[in-house]
Amino acid sequence: MKTTILATALLLSSSVVGLAQTASTKPKPKPTAAATPKVGGPSAAQPVPAPPAAKVDERANALTDNMRQALALTPQQTEKVRNINLNSVRGVETARLQYRTDVRKMASVVDDIGQSRLAALKEVLTPQQFDRYQRKREEKMGVPSTSGAQGNPVPGLPGGE
Repeated sequence: MKTTILATALLLSSSVVGLAQTASTKPKPKPTAAATPKVGGPSAAQPVPAPPAAKVDERANALTDNMRQALALTPQQTEKVRNINLNSVRGVETARLQYRTDVRKMASVVDDIGQSRLAALKEVLTPQQFDRYQRKREEKMGVPSTSGAQGNPVPGLPGGE
């Protein structure tokens, strides 16, 4: 269950970045909108199906509940995190539907959404909560910790005896 929660948190973390309205993300949609009809044809770029609201709500609520328990969120933080997760999940699901034939574009948009989600969470969580969140996220993603990477020398190399 923790793996599912963390996987969903990762997915959502990558989805918030695309929703952020920063100077670097505003110019991106304009060129891609012009490029998308050329790649996928005019009909592929026009209709953007909306993701099922029930699915989006369910995933966002599950993520929020897991974060509330794992990070001991206050009620105010819980509501802010729920909104962040809701926007992130909605963005990721929309990107999946919109760019299902362009995997690279979808991955780029999902990554942007995740970066934006992390930035939004950093503003809501305390430094201790955010550090705990990052550690859990890295564990789930399989990112080696610095102590683990330094503590296990490569066999056959000097210093590994």
